[in-house]
Amino acid sequence: MNRGRIEAIHIVAAAGESPTAVDSVKAVAGQGLEADRYATGDGIKPGKAGGKRAATLIEAEALEALARHYDVQIGPGESRRNITTRGVALNHLVGQTFRVGEAVLRGVELCEPCNYLESLTRPGVRAGLVHRGGLRAEILESGTIKVGDAISE
Repeated sequence: MNRGRIEAIHIVAAAGESPTAVDSVKAVAGQGLEADRYATGDGIKPGKAGGKRAATLIEAEALEALARHYDVQIGPGESRRNITTRGVALNHLVGQTFRVGEAVLRGVELCEPCNYLESLTRPGVRAGLVHRGGLRAEILESGTIKVGDAISE
């Protein structure tokens, strides 16, 4: 059963850099998204690379609601999440295993917005994304993820 699609993919190569949009990325089990700082460990505190922070996802619908209800517009890359989805309730995937393109992920915890995210974007982002800030996931099986790929059980 399809639950949604990938609308955008972003990686950050090093701490402090802006996210870069890519059409596809290799998800590496136990590490993260190839060339993303959480996979390479660049600027990451010991013990924080890979694992539950291997990939982060956010709903395109959450970004649209942020603009509609809070008059705050940010693009998918500005959300600082790796994968922007459409048509899937990410909050429901905590504790669930699911397929994204060729990769298999497990939702670990909600990715609540923080003051740091708001400092990199605009006032109101934190309040507008509470409980809709996305999902942290671990990568269980490696595979390529592409824009347009399905998210399924």
